[in-house]
Amino acid sequence: MVAPTEQPQGTPMRTTEETHLRRGLHIPWAKIITYVILSLGAVIMVFPFIWMIVSAFKQPSEIIAYPPVWLPAHPTFDMLRAVWTEINFKQFFFNSLITAVSATTLITFTSGFVGYVLAKYQFPGRDVLFFVIVATMMIPWPVLLIPQYLLVLKFKLTNTYWALILPWMFSSFGIFMMRQFMHSIPNELIDAGRIDGASEPMIFAWIVLPLTTPALAALAIFHFMWHWDNFVWPLIVMSSENMYTLPVGLAIFSSQYWTDYARINAGAAISVFPVLVVFLLLQRRIIEGVALTGLKG
Repeated sequence: MVAPTEQPQGTPMRTTEETHLRRGLHIPWAKIITYVILSLGAVIMVFPFIWMIVSAFKQPSEIIAYPPVWLPAHPTFDMLRAVWTEINFKQFFFNSLITAVSATTLITFTSGFVGYVLAKYQFPGRDVLFFVIVATMMIPWPVLLIPQYLLVLKFKLTNTYWALILPWMFSSFGIFMMRQFMHSIPNELIDAGRIDGASEPMIFAWIVLPLTTPALAALAIFHFMWHWDNFVWPLIVMSSENMYTLPVGLAIFSSQYWTDYARINAGAAISVFPVLVVFLLLQRRIIEGVALTGLKG
């Protein structure tokens, strides 16, 4: 039997408090490096947005000055007023608002409805249909651009709001996202509604939809931002200036040989305001919806 090693005389016994103290003095370099990298990434991503907002209050000479002028010497609203009055900005704003809200509303409804059917109903070919829907997500949008334009042209919808709304009634990503979330709804709740005499539309409207609010909010903000910032499609299907959306309208300040950066920055600052408000109002729902949707299925 081996005798325990005795502590040499003159060396104090290491206490538990001393061990915790030494551990507390340990510097978590890995965590510090992670925070530094994340902070740099955040600064790089936020800087263009801050520069755009600050430039909206600068004089045109300060925007193109070199070295750059970081803060305006004499902040002014001249560029904001010029954008609002020199072009039909109010009409552009209204066109973007009505198309983005209408398309987003249709997409959230159709995605929720189709996702509910694919998740909770059993019928022949259900899995094949879902596979085909998911497969369409792999097709690049430029490939669909010409077929969509030919359909809009054939139905004589060019230069109308319908051309910006009807092609986006369905979203493969939205259907996939809502189907995954619908799996988290207990079938017992739906069966209880049927036992109580509720019709299938009532079950969908009064039981299913309230439970899917986080996912619907996340889907809505994603598509609202996409439609609000969409430039290529409105540029193709709109021929009248009165039907331009904000991204297309702001392009008026840019030509082959000249670009008015001051007015573009001011217009962009105004156009980003609705998206920012919607995101701040729905931020909690968005994060919750994305997190929960990733855990379902």
